[in-house]
Amino acid sequence: MDLLKNIEESMLAIPKGSIHLRDDRINKEWAASIASFSVCKYLVTQDIYQYAAKAQPSIFKGNRKPVESVSWHEAVHFCNQLSHLAGYTSYYLVTEDTAVVECDPTANGYRLLTDAEWEYACKAGDNKPRYGEIENIAWYEDNSGGETHDVGGKFPNKWGIYDMLGNVWEWCWDVYDAETYGPYRIFRGGGWCDAKRGCLATNRRRSHPTFQIEDLGFRVARSI
Repeated sequence: MDLLKNIEESMLAIPKGSIHLRDDRINKEWAASIASFSVCKYLVTQDIYQYAAKAQPSIFKGNRKPVESVSWHEAVHFCNQLSHLAGYTSYYLVTEDTAVVECDPTANGYRLLTDAEWEYACKAGDNKPRYGEIENIAWYEDNSGGETHDVGGKFPNKWGIYDMLGNVWEWCWDVYDAETYGPYRIFRGGGWCDAKRGCLATNRRRSHPTFQIEDLGFRVARSI
């Protein structure tokens, strides 16, 4: 129960607003309105992942290190398991074979950030590509020593959220481009093995929802 309490106490309220996004790869620009939501100031760590999902997939072991080597499907499953343990309504509706995942926008359970919410939370009211000097805010290629690090070890952004750039990339809810890439989902933020140019608030990557790698994790949010 202490782990559940820690998660609850680490959730930060994010104000409503709007954001302009662009993706040069698909030559697209768009605006998004953001409703108020809450987000965990830390990436999901290995201790809470073990507690809720009863699994420990990470390559770099450590209770306070971010969980990695998790697929998008596994991240969704974790959100529902954590919601159940906390007494919340599951946000995701998943078929038995996990082939179809839908969401219940009225549910109060844990969920992934949307793509727009992630960039909005990362920028924290500014429109800069980073919320500080990279050495101060991110574990990346030049300072990570080739591994992940305990969450919260660098400076947060001005809304108090840690590790939004570097350490591990973060799965988001959104499909990237269904017409071209099918079910591929978006992930954000850069990781421990990325060069400086990879750790930007505007960077967006994608992969199949079954994809797992040692620099990809996630954080949780809840609708308000």
